Amino acid sequence: MKAMILKSFGGPESFELREVPKPVPQAGQVLVRVHATSINPLDFQVRRGDYSDLVPLPTITGHDVSGVVEAVGPGVTSFVPGDEVWYTPQIFDGPGSYAEYHVAAEAIIGRKPPTLSHLEAASLTLVGGTAWEALVVRAGLRVGESILVHGGAGGVGHVAIQLAKAIGARVLTTAREANGDFVRGLGADVVIDYEKEDYVEAVLRETGGNGVDVVFDTIGGNALSRSPDALAQLGRVVSIVDIAQPQNLVQAWGKNASYHFVFTRQNRGKLDELSALIARSQLRPHVGAVYSLADIPLAHALLERPNNGLRGKIAIAVDSQNHVVSADL
Repeated sequence: MKAMILKSFGGPESFELREVPKPVPQAGQVLVRVHATSINPLDFQVRRGDYSDLVPLPTITGHDVSGVVEAVGPGVTSFVPGDEVWYTPQIFDGPGSYAEYHVAAEAIIGRKPPTLSHLEAASLTLVGGTAWEALVVRAGLRVGESILVHGGAGGVGHVAIQLAKAIGARVLTTAREANGDFVRGLGADVVIDYEKEDYVEAVLRETGGNGVDVVFDTIGGNALSRSPDALAQLGRVVSIVDIAQPQNLVQAWGKNASYHFVFTRQNRGKLDELSALIARSQLRPHVGAVYSLADIPLAHALLERPNNGLRGKIAIAVDSQNHVVSADL
């Protein structure tokens, strides 16, 4: 099979397309022919060596799969060859999804929502599971509450807006002016152009000085230390970003705030919950660009580029040998 191999840590040129043996499913495992995967910030963090102590080289990275079951190992009862499935491979535990075939444990695999294409499904598994873990499991977002979603046009952010609206929350989000209509179309009630105004001032204005119940940090920087200024009493801050520098959280003390740091866990349950939202037309991923397996280095370069204009996710058509298929930039 063809696979994009990460042969060294560094820039996008660190990848090499190679022919490697097709994996064989063991007991409790499923072999999937990968039709599509996608690119996440976690992918380029792995590539540049942020987790070098957890990732032996050479390796296949990638954290989304949508495809069709090719074979099953002994003991598998939930799937048969021909089933369409989707999932996030176990992170830091074996080869990833930048390949024509992938093997995974039966327990983390879900049935692909029939109304999604493989490209759409592969664009949702990791970001969808992350948003669910952050808003539902950790923040406990409830009907009638308010939430500030940082980076609403991004991969996780555009899913979080839809999820928060499905829960019944009032959604404020930060986005560039060019993405205003896009995030409003997802359900955002208030769009804050972070290039033109301070988001804390905007949140306080829009909430009558009370602040929001939840801040969802997808951007990093000083968001952890500034979030209490935009937070209501007993508010919650949820972050999916590595903490690069120590931050002063003394303001959080006065708000009785709670902080949650999310590293998403793989299981079928979250995928089934997302599938239910998709069936009710409350959630749909946006694919902003599509590349081929051979052009994964180009996709990485695009995602890392500041102010790249990308909305939603970059999908990878693994079963296509074409170069760039589409981009809405």
